[in-house]
Amino acid sequence: MAGFAPRVQYLAGFRCPLGGLAAGKPRVLCRGAEIFVSTGSELVYVYDQEGNLLTAVFRFPGRVWHLELSALGGVLYVLCAQKGVYCVSLDQASRSVSQDDGDDSDKNDEDSEDGEPPCPVIPVDPDACILPDATLCAFVVLDDILVTLAQGPARWKVQLFRCHRPGEDARPPGQIGEVELSTSSPLPGSLGEPTAPHFLPVLCCVSPPGCSGLCGRMPGSGGFTLERALFGLLFGVDASLLESPVILCGLPDGQLCCVVLKTLVTSRLAPGDPKALVKILHHLEEPVVSIGALRTESSGENVEDTYPDCLVALGRHGRVLAVKASWDEAGDLVPELQEYRLPGPVLCAACGGGSRVYHGTPSDLCVVDLARGGAPQDPVQPDRGPGSLPSLLCPASLSVCGVVTLSVLSEVPEGGTRLLALSARGRLMTCSLDLSSEAPCPTRATVVNAGRKIKELLSGIGTVSERVSSLKKAVDQRNRALVCLNEAVNVSCVLLASREGPGPISCTTATAWSRAQLQDVLTATCRLQNGSSFRLDRGWTWCVQVRTRSRASAPDSAGSATTYAIPVDRLGPGDRREVTLPLGPGEDGAPDLPVTVSCALHYSLREVVGGALAPPDSPEDPSLEGCPPDTLPEQDGVCLPLSEHTVDVLQCLRFPGLAAPPTQAPSPRSPAGDPVDTFLGARLGPGSEPDGPASLQAKFLPPSVATIKVSAGLLRAALGDGRPGVSLGCTTLQWLLAENSALDVVRARLLSSVRGVAPDGTDLHLVVREVTVTHLCAAGPMQAVEIQVESSSLANLCQAHHAVIGRLQRMVVEQAAQSSSPPDLRVQYLHQIQVNHETLLREVQTLRDRLSTDDEASSRTTAERLLQVMERHAEHQVSLSRLCCLWFSVPRARLRATRDCPPPAPACFSDWGCRGTLMATPAGPSR
Repeated sequence: MAGFAPRVQYLAGFRCPLGGLAAGKPRVLCRGAEIFVSTGSELVYVYDQEGNLLTAVFRFPGRVWHLELSALGGVLYVLCAQKGVYCVSLDQASRSVSQDDGDDSDKNDEDSEDGEPPCPVIPVDPDACILPDATLCAFVVLDDILVTLAQGPARWKVQLFRCHRPGEDARPPGQIGEVELSTSSPLPGSLGEPTAPHFLPVLCCVSPPGCSGLCGRMPGSGGFTLERALFGLLFGVDASLLESPVILCGLPDGQLCCVVLKTLVTSRLAPGDPKALVKILHHLEEPVVSIGALRTESSGENVEDTYPDCLVALGRHGRVLAVKASWDEAGDLVPELQEYRLPGPVLCAACGGGSRVYHGTPSDLCVVDLARGGAPQDPVQPDRGPGSLPSLLCPASLSVCGVVTLSVLSEVPEGGTRLLALSARGRLMTCSLDLSSEAPCPTRATVVNAGRKIKELLSGIGTVSERVSSLKKAVDQRNRALVCLNEAVNVSCVLLASREGPGPISCTTATAWSRAQLQDVLTATCRLQNGSSFRLDRGWTWCVQVRTRSRASAPDSAGSATTYAIPVDRLGPGDRREVTLPLGPGEDGAPDLPVTVSCALHYSLREVVGGALAPPDSPEDPSLEGCPPDTLPEQDGVCLPLSEHTVDVLQCLRFPGLAAPPTQAPSPRSPAGDPVDTFLGARLGPGSEPDGPASLQAKFLPPSVATIKVSAGLLRAALGDGRPGVSLGCTTLQWLLAENSALDVVRARLLSSVRGVAPDGTDLHLVVREVTVTHLCAAGPMQAVEIQVESSSLANLCQAHHAVIGRLQRMVVEQAAQSSSPPDLRVQYLHQIQVNHETLLREVQTLRDRLSTDDEASSRTTAERLLQVMERHAEHQVSLSRLCCLWFSVPRARLRATRDCPPPAPACFSDWGCRGTLMATPAGPSR
């Protein structure tokens, strides 16, 4: 191929959309020193090459699809999308611009600051539309004949109109011919409502030598002349004899059709078969981008030989059709047809420079030579003969990318060419090419090196393919990670927005007893319900923590905590998960109560994002070890709490005596005891028991009792009136056992007292009654509810007392938020009772500590003193039992206001007693 020395000169820049100009709509035309530019918008720019400036801008009513120039009258024809064909006189427009230059100078300065073109903008009047038709997609002008291509409901339609120049006649053009083209594929859009085609058709006029139909056309305006031999072979004898121009149509479906112009005009006078007027030359099977002609043989002395002898059509995806006249072996003149394949997609193309075809792709502007094929001639191969087309086209790069429209300006006698181009960035440029036909051809060594380079390129392609595959895998993984993170953010926002109330994603906990390995086991069933519109997928973990408190025997030691992690896999909207966890038994065979069950959702950033941040070159699956150490935060996850549920002894009580006879509940078995005690009990016989501490306490000591008195008004305000005929004591007991499985039986029988079995097998008695409390309210006696807890096990008594106190404290907090007014109580009197009680407790504790260190004589004196203090303590028991009414009726602020003393602890607001022995014990957990 010839050597290249391209020189690019940028002329001007035009506004373009964000993604750049789309191919197929922009146009550039040249008339002398003026260049007409359309970027596909409603503006048409006029650029002066001599002055290097814009001289005018025409604003049309719609987006411009096509431009045509007529040299005879200086007329610009413009096709606007969904509007029609407009006709503008350039001479009148230039005079109007020159008259308005002085008047609009200030306005133009303001427009240039606002992003408008720094030149006069001439709005085109709607009356300039000479052919209004919303279905027009292409047109071509032949003197006073306007040829259009319209998109019909099912077929393309070629129409001929007799048009008038501007100023001659205001009448609309008259139609003088029409024919429909056959289509091999349906047009886009529904029947009767065709939409704008994605690719515009190509329409041009081809004339034989000596025809006067193209005398008024500008170069590069969509028309050319073919030599007589090729013209007759392509379009038939009738077109040659009539010396009629031929309309050549390149359709978006790939068809290449032709219509003889004079035959179409006379068809109205002698109607015949319309299909005989249309001839299909070829089918490219892809949208036609350009149709042109060029000269592949050297020019002779005859003038006729200077016309193009080859017809070229280019498709969108790089398919090229070349047709020229050739001689067969018999000596007959036949058309020689050759198809080629060029790199695509082809955005624009133009024929010029002798036998060269210029075509633009998104990455480059290339040129091919149909006379030499763009490839060196191999001396070993036989010559292809004079006049024949090359078998292969090798494009050469001009190192100009992003060209969307192209036009050949002129040719230099030495073989150079000047191209006018518009880039996708909206930049108008000229490209001067110095093509030397004397450039040396490559030698055989160059061909060998080319083979070696091809192998290297193929190897590089394989490496790039592997790299692309790896990068694609990494991109897909990061996209999936982004989708998961988006879902996680949505779920987090939903949960954080509903922290004050029940959220769409909730977790509930229920307790039950089950039998496993010959012993009773307390279990907690947690249910995770997804009531939101989001999906919990990879990366989410449901965490359930079971936490116990410290034992009374070791108050300084921390309680134990066990966390269960349950992966949440594809928990969609409306789905739920359920898990059952053991809560006991503990070391002594009974559950360590109270137990707190906390549920939370944990989202692992390390699991979801870690692999996406790994380098894509790792041979194995990406893992977190390949991530930079500072990529992820120290906390590699997000924890969202759902619920916290406390399981106390009231929830775990069992009531065998309340079950109906048909469904009699089995008696709960005591926890597994010491094997020695079991052996001694078996040896002593069924009627005897070993004299252990527990049996002695049950035999000789009465059960311990704790009493709590609560204001009846507080309970009525919190629990409501309840059902008619149900006492406040029954309602209170039902409220205390609301989370117990025996609630339905207690509610059905209207019980105010129940006897149950604690988790360790000992009995526990609950009694709720209404009483009257005196000496507490300044207005007189007040109504209260007494809650009595009785058990032979002091530990169970403490646990039940703690459970009741906890419920009452939560009730007081809820009622305080509702601003309920407490009764007028004797606060000073209650405070004095509290101080006296605390003093007695401290003295009792001091005497008990002294008993363990004194000798026998001193111990007797200390014991006597302890009995005296016990007697005084008994006198305060009755007054102390009334403190509960104060705690649950008066806000703590009123107690703090009395002598600036701290409020009493909940442990001091109950009446503790043991029949036969008076004692005061703080109400703490597991004591």
